[in-house]
Amino acid sequence: MSQSATVPVVRKELLFPFIIITSLFALWGIANDLTNPMVSAFKKVMPELSNMQASLVQFAFYFGYFFMALPAALFIRKYSYKSGLIVGLFLYATGAFLFYPAAAYQDFTYFLLSLWIITCGLAFLETTSNPLILFLGDPETATQRLNLAQAFNPIGSLSGMIMAQVFVINALKSDDYSTEAYNALSSTEVAAIRENDLGIISIPYIGLGLLVLAILIVIVFTKMPKTPQEDKMSLSESFSKLFANTNYKYGVVAQAFYVGAQIMCWTFIFQYVDNINQTFGLELTATYFNVTAMVLFLIGRWIGTALMKKINPSKILMFFGIGGVVCCAGAILLQGMAGLISLVSISIFMSIMFPTIYGIALKNMGDEAKIGSAGLVMAIVGGALMPVLQGGMLDWGGPGFSDVKILGYIPEVNFSFILPLICLSVVAFYGYNTFQLSKK
Repeated sequence: MSQSATVPVVRKELLFPFIIITSLFALWGIANDLTNPMVSAFKKVMPELSNMQASLVQFAFYFGYFFMALPAALFIRKYSYKSGLIVGLFLYATGAFLFYPAAAYQDFTYFLLSLWIITCGLAFLETTSNPLILFLGDPETATQRLNLAQAFNPIGSLSGMIMAQVFVINALKSDDYSTEAYNALSSTEVAAIRENDLGIISIPYIGLGLLVLAILIVIVFTKMPKTPQEDKMSLSESFSKLFANTNYKYGVVAQAFYVGAQIMCWTFIFQYVDNINQTFGLELTATYFNVTAMVLFLIGRWIGTALMKKINPSKILMFFGIGGVVCCAGAILLQGMAGLISLVSISIFMSIMFPTIYGIALKNMGDEAKIGSAGLVMAIVGGALMPVLQGGMLDWGGPGFSDVKILGYIPEVNFSFILPLICLSVVAFYGYNTFQLSKK
């Protein structure tokens, strides 16, 4: 069944609160894509880290979602959506400010703790904002409305990428040395470079903390709309309804695999480009391709949102999932620029996946949507687990790039993208399954 073109996505009386809440979607985009290049950055500043150890940046970042999503849902269930936003912004700012002492102590563990606190705040924000957007209008346009709000997330992501490149990657002194030259430096020189670079890594996070603090003050004085009143069911009843909802359970699984695919594609594009540079003697800048991927992601989000006016969201999810699988296959099998273009193109097809899975999984829910939202945010833990697995694959031939070839000709960096391929296959199947159910 197609979406009705006569039903407004957002009613005029709800437009201002919709804009205010939608502005928050850019905040976790900034954090996500400021953090993605940090795997590569920490590996350069601390060369003693293996690829797998460096990927713990993503584990710490995305594990916060899993840890805090359910407590966040219980909190807003007891209090209010606005209270959830305030707590989330406070934790976000706190984690960002903790980068200053982490840099001072030069301890990788402290950085991981700071990232974890940031995402505990993001878990509050996402658990609150996503269902709130669904409520701000007609249920028939809920998925389209969430896609519209999520379309502003890539704008934040682009900002995060640019911040990472301009204020971090370009400024790292450790990046000016080859591995051999860096190892030849004296301990005093290495210590000075490390102190400088860890301080550089902390600067954009501290600035982000100030921005979040300002937004927190605005939210405190903003009147939020009341959500539809439901007969509040008990917590056990909410869980019972959710566990009995097959569409929801499969949606949580699909969401975990999607987020895992997204984070892997946007994190290990840096290693993919480094390998091309080393193999073909090029000097490509990974961040530029990451920004291109995000621009394509944004374009795909707007196109997908427009298509949902006429086409069933599940059907779009299925075809976008298939497109992502094809591009993953290209990133694995093709060499050089052809493979890199395939990798960048995956973002077009990932663009609509998070909000579409979210909207489909929570369709026709009542009060249990608050707890259901937590499950879908907890599924972001896929972004914590999958990159560690891919980092482990990259270490098969040693901590650097090796001459290991899978099946005789596929570089191990390329082959590692079989994990995103599997993940997007799961998403495509969820789209197919829910589309078939919608026709009954």
